[in-house]
Amino acid sequence: MEYLEFELPIKELEEQLQKCQIIGKESEVDVTETCQQIEKKLAETKKDIYKNLTAWQRVQLSRHPNRPYTMDYINAICGDTFLELHGDRTVGDDKAMIGGLGKIGDQSYMFIGQQKGYNTKTRQYRNFGMANPEGYRKALRLMKSAEKFGIPVVCLIDTPGAYPGIEAEERGQGEAIARNILEMTRLKVPIIVVIIGEGASGGALGIGVGDKVLMLENTWYSVISPESCSSILWRSWEYKEQAAEALKLTAPDMKKLKLIDEIVREPLGGAHTNRKKTFETVKNKIASHYEVLQKLSPKELVNQRMDKYAAMGVFNG
Repeated sequence: MEYLEFELPIKELEEQLQKCQIIGKESEVDVTETCQQIEKKLAETKKDIYKNLTAWQRVQLSRHPNRPYTMDYINAICGDTFLELHGDRTVGDDKAMIGGLGKIGDQSYMFIGQQKGYNTKTRQYRNFGMANPEGYRKALRLMKSAEKFGIPVVCLIDTPGAYPGIEAEERGQGEAIARNILEMTRLKVPIIVVIIGEGASGGALGIGVGDKVLMLENTWYSVISPESCSSILWRSWEYKEQAAEALKLTAPDMKKLKLIDEIVREPLGGAHTNRKKTFETVKNKIASHYEVLQKLSPKELVNQRMDKYAAMGVFNG
């Protein structure tokens, strides 16, 4: 188990509890009461820490190395029904953007999402979850296929941003993202978007337009990461905590500003502490939202989606 800086008090108590249990096993001493006291203190500490998280701490949790990624969700939700589809039919297959068909119950969905790696080799293979233009064009190709066959689209967002390399710009990174935003606003099938980790800038928006946009509790969604914001405003990364607060990037902030539709609760301590429960919650949310959206005609669906996005940022002075 890996711990973040603000989780160290929990780590200490868990180590104490472990030692206490070992002493109880190895000697004749009755340590039940001591263990119970430590367990009680541990539960209180967890509650205290996780109920009062700052914006920066939520950003750290969203990047936790043990946090489940897109493929973890898809494999847990769809089981062996998932069929991955590859390539944008122009340049190649972007490994940072994955997509394919999968089922929840008897209903087929087109799943699309950014995939990060879990060790050095896979992080390089997945380009750290930063998609190239061909990734966004692959996503669009799959969405268009879904539209053709009347299959709803589910987008899982977890990216530090679209890849900013020169070759990505040469192949039209900005155009690819802009095209996706345009096409997603008028796609004639339901689109459900779930932010499962980092939702950074255009990289997230490229697959982020939906009828329902959900955010897991410890995720963030913003035009820029706190570190980059800090380095632009203060010429240093030291002010990332202040930047995180000012950016209003957490799920409660986004809900308050009416930029997302719902916050999905995570187990205490984050999605990685109880993966099974997290997967089950996300699966149920997707199914329940689709149940409502499937009753709308394509025209109603598109009009409702366009109205929703047109109303964002409207200010009544």
